[in-house]
Amino acid sequence: MAVKWSEVSEGMQIPELKKNCSTQQLVLWAAGSGDFYQIHYDKDFAVGTGLPGLIVHGALKNAFLGQLVHDWIGNNGRIKKYGCSYRGMDYPNEDIICKGVVTRKYEEGGEKLVDLEVWTENPQGKKTTPGSATVRIDS
Repeated sequence: MAVKWSEVSEGMQIPELKKNCSTQQLVLWAAGSGDFYQIHYDKDFAVGTGLPGLIVHGALKNAFLGQLVHDWIGNNGRIKKYGCSYRGMDYPNEDIICKGVVTRKYEEGGEKLVDLEVWTENPQGKKTTPGSATVRIDS
């Protein structure tokens, strides 16, 4: 169910999205995105570069955060601005929790806008992919 303007308040958390990537999903993402760097699907190669094992594509975590925001606004708005950065590694077969919090609610140019801080967390609670978004919420 899409969020309504009247339900939004600064400081509120949006519903979490939990993901858990299989190695098969990483191979499928590599094929779909064209990112065939072996650290995402060849364990021996990844370990040979000094990593503890395979790592999840940063762009896949970016897509998960986009899904988090889209799921929250549903068909009751539009993502106007979005971005994230890759600050930590996540691993297959471990939970990646996507979270967000409303940092600002305002009207500008006749639009009802909401700024969000979004991020992924690893199982230890470390933010690995921080980002932000601005969404328009339709009445």
